[in-house]
Amino acid sequence: MRMWWQGLRLVAAALIVAALAAQAQVTIGGAIDGGRDVATTTVNFFSFFTVISNLLAALVLVWAGVRGLTTGRKDPLEPRALAVALACVTTYMIVTGVVYNTLLRGIPLPQGTTVAWANEVLHVVGPVFLLLDLLFAPGRRRLAWGTIGGVLVFPLAWVVYTLVRGPLTVNPANGEEWWYPYPFVNPHNFANGYGTVSLYIVGIAVGIALVALFTVWVGRRRAR
Repeated sequence: MRMWWQGLRLVAAALIVAALAAQAQVTIGGAIDGGRDVATTTVNFFSFFTVISNLLAALVLVWAGVRGLTTGRKDPLEPRALAVALACVTTYMIVTGVVYNTLLRGIPLPQGTTVAWANEVLHVVGPVFLLLDLLFAPGRRRLAWGTIGGVLVFPLAWVVYTLVRGPLTVNPANGEEWWYPYPFVNPHNFANGYGTVSLYIVGIAVGIALVALFTVWVGRRRAR
């Protein structure tokens, strides 16, 4: 099981990269064809939490898969750095899947034409695989509970980046003087503006912390 699971990790990483490339081609290519601001469109594309999470997940899965097929043969236990990285991307991907399928499915996102199969890979297949990896991948390392704090660093940084950049970015698709990757972080969508956005952010932050807690707990039990 140990060796073929590493192969599955590499296949999952390749599928995620293919989905990101397909969506990027449509989004950025559409900006080129439509004469829109390509630089801003590109930065916007890589400002989605989904895109960043999937990109990080693919990198970590490649790291884990290659390590498992090489040095992992002699030392099956994950090194701590890899275990922390897996805990982070697993949390982000599970949250991506839950948020998209509960809040965003069916809502057209401001990233251009959505590639249907790529959208499912990024929001369903990838998150499900990372959950299965958490539950069944061999060689799990027991992590300290303090790891949860480290897992939260990127989401918090992303929120700050998004809220600071949003009002400073002109939407290249429609000319609005702001751009936000998701409706629930756009204060212009709510009568209470940032008040409602803050409630969404707090709720999602609590959700991320709970998923991180679950991820570390499962790893600790499996390592035991």
